[in-house]
Amino acid sequence: MPLRLTTVRPALLAVLLGTALAAPAAADLAGPYLAARIASGLNDYTAAAGYYARLLQSDPDNLGVQESALIADLAQADFETAVALAAKMGAPAGGSQVAALTLLADAAQREDFAAVVKLLDDGAEPGPLVAGLARAWALAGLGQMSEATRAFDEMAKEPGVAAFAAYHKALALASVGDYEGADQIFSGATGQVLRASRRGVLAHAQILSQLERDVDAVALIDAVFGADLDPELSALRARLEAGEALPFSLIGGARDGIAEVYFTLASALSNDAPDTFTLIHARLAHYLRPDHADAILLTAAIFEKQEQYDLAIETYTLIAPDSPVFTAAALGRAEAMVQAGRTEAAIEALEQITRAAPDQQGGWVALGDTLRRENRFKEAAAAYDKAIALAGTPQPRDWFVWYARAIAQERSDQWDKAEPGFRKALELSPDQPAVLNYLGYSYVEKGTNLDEALDMIQRAVLARPDSGYIVDSLGWALYRLGRYEEAAVQMEHAVELEAVDPLVNDHLGDVYWAVGRKREAEFQWRRALSFGPGDDLDMERVRRKLDVGLDQVLKEEGAPPLKAKGDAGN
Repeated sequence: MPLRLTTVRPALLAVLLGTALAAPAAADLAGPYLAARIASGLNDYTAAAGYYARLLQSDPDNLGVQESALIADLAQADFETAVALAAKMGAPAGGSQVAALTLLADAAQREDFAAVVKLLDDGAEPGPLVAGLARAWALAGLGQMSEATRAFDEMAKEPGVAAFAAYHKALALASVGDYEGADQIFSGATGQVLRASRRGVLAHAQILSQLERDVDAVALIDAVFGADLDPELSALRARLEAGEALPFSLIGGARDGIAEVYFTLASALSNDAPDTFTLIHARLAHYLRPDHADAILLTAAIFEKQEQYDLAIETYTLIAPDSPVFTAAALGRAEAMVQAGRTEAAIEALEQITRAAPDQQGGWVALGDTLRRENRFKEAAAAYDKAIALAGTPQPRDWFVWYARAIAQERSDQWDKAEPGFRKALELSPDQPAVLNYLGYSYVEKGTNLDEALDMIQRAVLARPDSGYIVDSLGWALYRLGRYEEAAVQMEHAVELEAVDPLVNDHLGDVYWAVGRKREAEFQWRRALSFGPGDDLDMERVRRKLDVGLDQVLKEEGAPPLKAKGDAGN
């Protein structure tokens, strides 16, 4: 839960970002320059860094190329190269914001807080928020706590950033043992905003524990997160309930504080600023504090969003095995493997997770999800069995696991188990359109409970009227009920929504045949073949329908003949 100020308005965004990232200037080597720009546009930071390095050999003082190279170096965590390049660029007033951010972080990483202040005094422009908060933390690092608190207070006067300044002032006070002062800030007027972030809650809980107020810390965690706690929060809450005095570990000193500045800005603007901006700040937060798990996870998430899965996988491995979020990182790494097409490796990794942490429900759910996507339904169902057993008394939030297991059971010919599973999912979350549609469609396919199935699917359509697959289910239910004219209307709409889906086109063909539009039926069946194969489409059956017609195919299958509702004998 990143620290956010509800919504970041354009004026505030400008204050927080400062100057925009500079575009690189053209280089003499047109080929490598074009290749570098393309690689940057594709977020291929490794390739981009290589091309920019070649360009700098030819034109070492080109500021635009330097900045682009610096961005690529930071993105792939080549901090040694990045710091050397930033030092060459310098951080004069009006210079590169990225170089200023890098040099500021390097000085803080060396705990040379006088150098941090000098950089800012000399005109380095890392962005207004970073500059103000980093100066305050540097003063704290120099032992000038009174000056530091005044600097935080001055920052709080800037429009829109009072909560950021208050948060960091509270952390700074706690880092020097002033827990009463820190609690006053967290419990004060801006406290609700500060407690809107996960790290804010962790900080305040640790502060309350240092004040021997473990009961209040437990109440805080319960009020913000309820019963849905991740393993780290669950363990923290258990220690508090046991009366243990928790150390204040979120910030160990000024270097950690400046790391938190970078992370605060990255997380607060992660959905509003360019990904590159967020990535640079998250990377530098990790550079300053290698155990900053949240910065690592944010970095990996950005790489996944950019489809840079190898970098995401590599980033997840930076989480230490003894970290409270190690299992979460391992699950993220496995998902990145799936997205990269390395599914077998992902399954192996997930199996290792479930062996190492068999009592963690998340590992079993992720394993079940991955196996289900690979059509290994029986194994998936067994993994979901473990997850459901670990959940204890089913809660509304558990509906998806019951639903996913029921799908796996239905696909592995265990309908006797799947049906009550779907029913349980609906009991936990009665209006879930995905469950209503799947169970309703299953009944239609089995020719049972057709009236109830129609009601379920109609409710699903009301919830998701633009889902072609759900509209297809409604049309198919009407078809199976013999309401062919109504079915045709719904099926035509389904094809409009899912124009190239083979099964939806095949269904429309059957409906057209049922209403006597046989030429159009054959056209739709041919379309289905052209779009196939599909997961649930029997291509040979479609070809047989084209050869002899649907009536004959139904006869050969021993199925009842087509009969519209209201026909004689119905």
